[in-house]
Amino acid sequence: MEPSKISSCPVCFFFVTLILLLSHGSAGHEGPSTRTTILFGTLDRSSYYFDLYTLPILGSQVNRRNDELKITDGHSLNYNGHFPSQSSSSTLLSLLPFQPLATAAAEPPVQLIYVSERNGSSTIYFDALYSGVSDRSRRRSTLEVSNRVQVPLVGVQQSKGLIGMKDRPSVVGDYLVYVSTHQNSGVPRKSWAAVYSTHLKNGSTRRLTPRGEADFSPTVSPSGVWTAVASAGEGWSGEEKELYTDIYVFRTEDGSDRVKVVEHGGWPSWADESTLYFHRKSGDGWWSIYKASLPKSGSLSVDSVLTQRVTPPGLHTFTPAASVANKSFIAVATRRPDSKYRHIELFNVVYKEFVEVTRSISPRAHHYNPFISPDSTRVGYHRCRARDNGRKGDHLLLESIQSPVPGVSLFRAGGYFPSLSPDGDRIAYALWPPNEGLYVINRDGSGLRKLFAGHGESNLAFGVVWDPKRKGVLYSSIGPIFGATGDEVDVVSVNIDDDESGFKKLTTGGENNAFPAPSPDGKWVVFRSGRSGHMNLYVMDALDGERGRLFRLTDGPWTDTMPSWSPDGNWIVFSSDRDNPGSASFALYMIHPNGTGLTKLLQSGSDGRVNHGWFSPDMSHIVFTTDIAGVSSEPISNPHHYKPYGEIFMMKLDGTGMTRLSHNSYEDGTPSWSSIQLSPADVNHPTEAQCTFTDCIWLNESPTRRVDSVHSPSTRAQC
Repeated sequence: MEPSKISSCPVCFFFVTLILLLSHGSAGHEGPSTRTTILFGTLDRSSYYFDLYTLPILGSQVNRRNDELKITDGHSLNYNGHFPSQSSSSTLLSLLPFQPLATAAAEPPVQLIYVSERNGSSTIYFDALYSGVSDRSRRRSTLEVSNRVQVPLVGVQQSKGLIGMKDRPSVVGDYLVYVSTHQNSGVPRKSWAAVYSTHLKNGSTRRLTPRGEADFSPTVSPSGVWTAVASAGEGWSGEEKELYTDIYVFRTEDGSDRVKVVEHGGWPSWADESTLYFHRKSGDGWWSIYKASLPKSGSLSVDSVLTQRVTPPGLHTFTPAASVANKSFIAVATRRPDSKYRHIELFNVVYKEFVEVTRSISPRAHHYNPFISPDSTRVGYHRCRARDNGRKGDHLLLESIQSPVPGVSLFRAGGYFPSLSPDGDRIAYALWPPNEGLYVINRDGSGLRKLFAGHGESNLAFGVVWDPKRKGVLYSSIGPIFGATGDEVDVVSVNIDDDESGFKKLTTGGENNAFPAPSPDGKWVVFRSGRSGHMNLYVMDALDGERGRLFRLTDGPWTDTMPSWSPDGNWIVFSSDRDNPGSASFALYMIHPNGTGLTKLLQSGSDGRVNHGWFSPDMSHIVFTTDIAGVSSEPISNPHHYKPYGEIFMMKLDGTGMTRLSHNSYEDGTPSWSSIQLSPADVNHPTEAQCTFTDCIWLNESPTRRVDSVHSPSTRAQC
């Protein structure tokens, strides 16, 4: 038979409400009527974990490896640091819950402002790292780590309970300036990134970015009067490589007197009140550092600013950090043609000479986003900590993410297409190179099994989902992930409780049959297939596959893909480019299993993407991944993500009540929604952490030299 149908300063409530600041709840979003769990995957994110490090600068040289100091504490992901100025130090130290007792051996603390993703979302922290003080000379704190005192400065409390990505912090006087993504831009594919300032003592917060604009990478001038940003005022057109931005400056106090000073530039950094360094991709193809000289009097505009290239062609240089106390050099990140890794170097702007900083210390590790101390005696950066502090606890099977929806637990999984078994005991997921295969594991992190070993990129597992009725049965597809219509890809079923691991092919033609999804009664599987010459949806028998029964669900010269069946069996949600076939622009649709009732749910602008829809267990909402929020930071300041605009959203079936669930600069995707609610706590992965990831792939092909394929092991960071 055919299938049918912020309210106060951090210190004031430091001990009393710390749990509330960083809790897994939020306010103001209506969710499903039952308590549930959403799992999703993030490209490479579970494979790297950063800490912030610093090295002393001696003249134009840097000390040996033994002089590298790890500033942050080895928990979660820590990045984008800032050494506060001396004028801000007293304010920051006053936020500490206690002060160490003075001793003869005591030295001034190393102070650091940085972003950390501990506690389920990005938060800005202040750490004071003391040396020469014994533990007995001061009281203990629940946030102490050895000789460290740690204070969260900005979290959800400054955004009135709304979760958002916090990034690129800097301090001027009593104010913290940073990026947050907690406010909806209201325009499809327009970034939610905006610059805010928070008064450190009273917690008051002000938005500095005008409504309708998107600002990234803020930096405050030495006097604190001006803030410079990279702004995508015209919106985002979908580029994955260089995010085209212009540089604006405005008054830090209130965002007034905003003016464009540079066309085409990003990641600004002040050297003095009239000098900015920034990066851009030059006409010859090399990323380079430029200097903008602002007029000291008269009107300020693009025409009144002198711009000149600073670093030469022949290597990529980006994310500059200017030295305020010593204007003869800047710190930059580089990708040289003879290296597959990103390193920190000093560039003497007078003699046009580079001095390598990190390459001799950690030659096979990527180093990101340098920053310089106010006295120009230290350079900081972030990199993987595996070389000095790798441990099993760094690698998470499930990372609990702050959920904005009451009753919905949200987890980033350590694999792609993560899916919780119907009884909630096991998780299935896929991995791509270099550890390709289909895996199953107990939800507590025990009992890891590899069900299927892939054989290169042409034979990978993707699209993983459990049978709702037959215990231990999984559906997946095997073949090239982004293959052409006629590529050999087949849908398979796997019984993980069989004595011998193996799979049964449910499709036989191999014409890109993928993304299987079973009906709630376990009798049918919907999937996409290119057997007609176009990718459309088909339904087949769940047990015998297309040899049993096969029905065509959609028909047209377009791509219908990524289907998922509703819990009541009446709807199938899927993505399609039928509005503009071949454009790679996908909208979200629903259709009855008998082919009637086609309904368009959501389109992310005229060229946007909405993918991987999945119904909530109570049929009230759909979770999906989309680019509707644009990008949240400059892509080049991060490890590579093919789709850095991918975020997890949910909405009601009528298209209302859309809620952003994830806030970061990564590629989030492939969500699934289970009727089992997991407690919001991280779960460690049983395998050793490797810190393996890819740097921005467009840097692998310089204008003069092509390096190995980005997917080969030689181009993935092995720390």
